[in-house]
Amino acid sequence: MKEVTRKKLMIFSGRSYPELGRQIAGNLGISLGKVDLQTFSNGELYVRFEESVRGVDAFVVQPCSPPINANIIELLLMLDALKRASAKRISAVIPYYGYSRQDKKTLAREPISARLIADLLSTAGAERVLTMDLHAGQIQGFFSGPVDHLTAVPLLASYISRQGFSDLVIVSPDAGRVKMAKKYSDHLGTPMAILHKRRPGHNEAEVLHVIGEVKGKTAVLVDDMIDTAGTMVASSQALLDQGAVEVYACATHGIFSGPARERIDGSPLKRVVVTNTLPIPEERLSDKVEILSIASIFANTIASVFKDESVSELFGGNNQP
Repeated sequence: MKEVTRKKLMIFSGRSYPELGRQIAGNLGISLGKVDLQTFSNGELYVRFEESVRGVDAFVVQPCSPPINANIIELLLMLDALKRASAKRISAVIPYYGYSRQDKKTLAREPISARLIADLLSTAGAERVLTMDLHAGQIQGFFSGPVDHLTAVPLLASYISRQGFSDLVIVSPDAGRVKMAKKYSDHLGTPMAILHKRRPGHNEAEVLHVIGEVKGKTAVLVDDMIDTAGTMVASSQALLDQGAVEVYACATHGIFSGPARERIDGSPLKRVVVTNTLPIPEERLSDKVEILSIASIFANTIASVFKDESVSELFGGNNQP
């Protein structure tokens, strides 16, 4: 009788953030799989896996970082190549899910871009998606297969706890992040406040009211992402105007595009803490920014998926942000 082949785990990384791929693989005690990735002179991409992937449990690590569209196409090509090379199970590891802010139509004749990306991933061959702190949790419903929606809240909350703040308040920068702020508040056993803001345009924010007590307290603003930092900077000033002693900020995804660095440098924020779900070029990194690694969280999740064990148990029975 032919011997039954044991399952094999392989981790691959695209060019979006190979260092994170190496960190995740290192946490699992393995090396990244070999893949040839090239860009032709006309901008088209080429992918070829340089070792057999037949029958393997393959995980492709590729955050949607700039250049976001090229990195998404590269991920799709890698998934398609794995499917055509007879990988047994293919999982896309996308710490930062691109186009997540376009999860619904708000005006006529707009696309639902987050759904389109989900359809493309499924068509390319992704049977499972591992991601972290989606801007809108309902994006999980755009996939017909399993989605492991991880969260960096325990990691960031532990960081806040270690700072030893004596009189702390967790602040949601808008109504949409109240659920996330509540999780921080529950982790830390502290009160929370909410900012009421309006958006005059894309990447613009204006704080109108502060709901809750912040006077005499150290305020920690929490969000899923910091893009141009307009919201965080405006919010920090509003909190100080209402009597907060100091203001810090925490977010899972540090995008830091456009004027983000200059805004943070010139803001009253004491420190901005993010995770390494996507790479941050040195020229966009303020001295006030501190980065925490999520590599072990994804490594532990990948190990559980590979062994067909519960992922939710890694997060105390609930892996949903």
